[in-house]
Amino acid sequence: MRARAIAGVIVTIIGLLTFLAPPPEGVAPSVMQGAGLVVFAIGMWATQALPEHITGLVFLLLVVLTQVAPANVAFSGFTSGTLWLVLGGLFIAEAVRSTALGERFALALLGRFTGSYPLLVSAVVIVATLLCFVMPATLGRVLLLIPIVMGLSRRLGIAPGSPAYTGLMLAAIVSTFQLGTGILPANAPNLVLAGAAEALYGIHLDYGEYLLAQFPVLGLIKMPIIVAVTCWMFPARIGGDAIEQNSAPMSAKEWRLAVILLVALAFWATDVVHGIRPGWIALAAGLIVIMPGIGVMPVSTFNDTIKFGPFFYIGAVLGLGAVMTHTGTSAALGDLLLPALALAPGDDFRNFLLLAFAATAACMITTNPAQPGLLAPLAQQIAEATGWPLNSALMTAALGFSNVLLPYAVPPLVVGMQIAGIGLRDGARYTLMLAVLSLSVLMPLNYLWWRAIGYFG
Repeated sequence: MRARAIAGVIVTIIGLLTFLAPPPEGVAPSVMQGAGLVVFAIGMWATQALPEHITGLVFLLLVVLTQVAPANVAFSGFTSGTLWLVLGGLFIAEAVRSTALGERFALALLGRFTGSYPLLVSAVVIVATLLCFVMPATLGRVLLLIPIVMGLSRRLGIAPGSPAYTGLMLAAIVSTFQLGTGILPANAPNLVLAGAAEALYGIHLDYGEYLLAQFPVLGLIKMPIIVAVTCWMFPARIGGDAIEQNSAPMSAKEWRLAVILLVALAFWATDVVHGIRPGWIALAAGLIVIMPGIGVMPVSTFNDTIKFGPFFYIGAVLGLGAVMTHTGTSAALGDLLLPALALAPGDDFRNFLLLAFAATAACMITTNPAQPGLLAPLAQQIAEATGWPLNSALMTAALGFSNVLLPYAVPPLVVGMQIAGIGLRDGARYTLMLAVLSLSVLMPLNYLWWRAIGYFG
């Protein structure tokens, strides 16, 4: 705690000095002022000196008080349909947790695959992936899945601290985030990217388009890589009978929630056809699950249980992107960074890999959830430098935040490791190995996939 406080003071001083620094020749004062506030916000998010949503609200307040940007720019993220997908997702995630539908679902799948260690690891990864489709909140999935895997480990005699235990826990924790980056409502960075695309460029990222561009490689192909890395780094042998399933019939609430989720998934998957944005579908589903009479949770859940921190955090990150554009900070940053990448029209493979590496490195500075807020304002310049459509330039941010170099960059992973009792050293070794394989194997495959679907224009 003391170290975080010191880091927060240092970040604040750097941000203040940047804000007050005289601008270089040819640079408007607003650029330095915007940069100072952005340095403060990103630094506080990276160091976690304050809760993410508190930092976000402080940033928005400072923008307005210092008149760096008008209120309608600073708070523009709250007009984005994507932000309301976050709110609907919070309702849905709590409904899945409180009705025990998620637990029933996970146990029904995991309990059947306890005959061997690779089989159980595979089942954990598959369940984590499937949960991404029905539970749009990384932390909620972590908090649901970890106790279930811990319980299975106890039943199988797998002791905490053993390679089998560490491997199973890391596979569950990391899969909940990394495999969700290919599914639009599943993770915070996805939503920040979609919201920034809407707020900055008026572009709506469809559920189906996002799934097609990202999930085949970053999801389906990454799944066996996670299994292989887990079994290689934490080898073990287990064996046991199938775990007894929950024999109680599904309650009326569970059935209603299952129907609501299936309908929401159907509407998300066909949004290109009917034109209803994913945010409004999620908000409708969220309201139904809490509606008296037909919902599955008491209305009091709105005040008593739902945690609205992610809502304000993502709204602030979207506002950060708008402020960067309004003040000219994003243009100045692009003028500084893009020449170093030397992007060139027609050299798609090189451009793709350079942007993937740059987007991954940016996560070390901003954390994965905040990275799209920094990079999305540069998308127009990237599109012009590469000759790609703007949608493709925006999507390159996901190539970075789908990787996790170190666990600190994704707060839900840190929470999951703390709950499971996994040490930082094991977690860092695991995420670094996955990142190396992702950058060396998956990125070239992802390039080939984008080429095959015509994503470079």
